[in-house]
Amino acid sequence: MEPGETDVEAVIREVAEETALRVEVGSLCGVVTRPAPRGEFEIYDYECAVLAGTARAGDDAAAVRWVTGAQFDDLDEDGRLVSRLAETLRGWGVAPTR
Repeated sequence: MEPGETDVEAVIREVAEETALRVEVGSLCGVVTRPAPRGEFEIYDYECAVLAGTARAGDDAAAVRWVTGAQFDDLDEDGRLVSRLAETLRGWGVAPTR
């Protein structure tokens, strides 16, 4: 987050920077803590609705794509998702379903 930003403002900006999508921010899904170079990151994950744009990978990702629940499960089984992503999203009840 930038100084003075609200969560909603930060989500809109970050999603635009990292995916080129314009979104409407919805409900908070959950919060996770992950290791950072100097301590920890506290990450707040929100549901979003896409309003406009075509998804493209920003500088933090090699690729971006929409997937079905089955494809998400395959990516998880193949170890191609960020560590604990699938487990966390399933625990919150927001993982893609088949």
